[in-house]
Amino acid sequence: MATNRLRNDKRAEGGVRMTDDSLRVRQLSHYQFSWTAGEGGQSGTWTLQLVLDEGAWEEVLTVTAEDADNLQDTLRNTKSVFYDIDRRVLMFGVTKSGE
Repeated sequence: MATNRLRNDKRAEGGVRMTDDSLRVRQLSHYQFSWTAGEGGQSGTWTLQLVLDEGAWEEVLTVTAEDADNLQDTLRNTKSVFYDIDRRVLMFGVTKSGE
């Protein structure tokens, strides 16, 4: 609460301006898995592209084949997914306290 109050006070004084880049936690809108073949018998590389807030931000993560499989199952079965840009954390589902 103190942070919000401070932010509002600074905004009132003209000191802080919120932009799209100021948002550090965003909602996942779409995702896409990709696989790139490795060279000369090497293992391929899995990536997961996250489209956040309807394209306001995008992030690409390199994942293992096992993580790709688990993430695809979880993403398919979770209504609300958020991504913390700074910590690079996917957060699955949102539940109100007491539910």
